[in-house]
Amino acid sequence: MGTEGHADGTVGKALDVLDLVASYGRPVRFSEVLEGALYPKATLYRFLQTLTHQGMLAYDANRQTYSLGVRLVRLAHAAWSQSSLAPLARPYLDELASQTGETIHLAQMDQGQVLYVDKRNAAQPVDMFSQAGKVGPAYCTGVGKAMLAFMPKDAVSAAVARQSFHRFTPQTLDSPEKLMAELAAIAARGHAFDREEHEPGIICCAVPILSRSGKVLGALSVTSTTSRTNLTALEAHATTIKDCAARIAAEAENWRFPEQN
Repeated sequence: MGTEGHADGTVGKALDVLDLVASYGRPVRFSEVLEGALYPKATLYRFLQTLTHQGMLAYDANRQTYSLGVRLVRLAHAAWSQSSLAPLARPYLDELASQTGETIHLAQMDQGQVLYVDKRNAAQPVDMFSQAGKVGPAYCTGVGKAMLAFMPKDAVSAAVARQSFHRFTPQTLDSPEKLMAELAAIAARGHAFDREEHEPGIICCAVPILSRSGKVLGALSVTSTTSRTNLTALEAHATTIKDCAARIAAEAENWRFPEQN
C-alpha cells in the first residue's frame, strides 16, 4: 500500500486503509487487509471501525468481511455529477456510438492515471478492461496518451513519473523515452492510438477534449478489436471523433472541473 496519506495524519491513514480495501475488488477479511497494511493490528482495526461507523465501509458479521459502504456510492455519484464530463457528454456519446457502431470511451485524468467516466458498448459488445469508474494506466491507453500529449510540460512530467511502465503486451511502451516520443507524434497528428498496448486484440483511436484555452478536459475514443477491424479503419473515424470532442468541449465551457494532473 502507498504511503502518500501518511503526511496527512489520521485522515490520510484512514483513507489509505479505505483505498486498500477497495483495491481487492471484493469483500475482504480483516486478516487480508492486515497483510497489505502498514499499520499495527490494533491501529488497523480502529481505522476499519471508524470507516464502518461513518458508512464508508460495510461489515458483514456473518462472513466477517469488509466492503465499500453506501456512503461512498452517494459521494461517488455527487462527484460524477459535479466534476465529470459524463452528464453533459451523454447525448454526444450516444450519437458517436450510433455513427461508428464501435465501443466509445469517455475519460478524464486523475493523478496521472486514466479515469473512465462513461462508456457505450459496441453493437456487438466486446469484453475489455474499461468500465465507467475504473482507473487505468495513462501510458498505454489511447485516451491516456491523447490527454498527456496536450497537457502542459510540468503536468506531463509529473504524470509520467507516476507511470509504472509495466509491459502488458509486446506492444506496450515500456519507458519514459518511448512514451515522450509517442506523445510528440500524437501532438503533431492530433489523435492517439492504442496498438494493443494495454490488452491483446484491443485497439482504438482517441482524441483529447480541449477547452478554448487549450486545457485538457478529458479524452474520447472509438475502440474495437483486431478481429473486427484495424487501426486504419479506426483512424477513418478521427474527424468524427474530433467533432464530437469539440461539441463536448463547447458544452463544458460554462462548467468548472477539477484541475487535471
